[in-house]
Amino acid sequence: MASAWPRLMKLANAAAYVDMTAPAFLREVESGRLPAGRLVGGKEHWDKLALDRAVDAIMGGGEPDWRKDLRRRYGKAAA
Repeated sequence: MASAWPRLMKLANAAAYVDMTAPAFLREVESGRLPAGRLVGGKEHWDKLALDRAVDAIMGGGEPDWRKDLRRRYGKAAA
């Protein structure tokens, strides 16, 4: 199933994608917790995959807890 979100998003869509207002989103960008946009076609855009990675990091790495537990117990063999 294809994602309804475009790969590159302007500010309003990028903020909506992470369920924030545009000002809150820009504060997170300024703080470094979310990635900065890039100029594409003369307008600032955000990459959906970069936003996903940033949210994963904010939320604890993005790896499910059960996976982390297996890694702690069995090391690389659990991968």
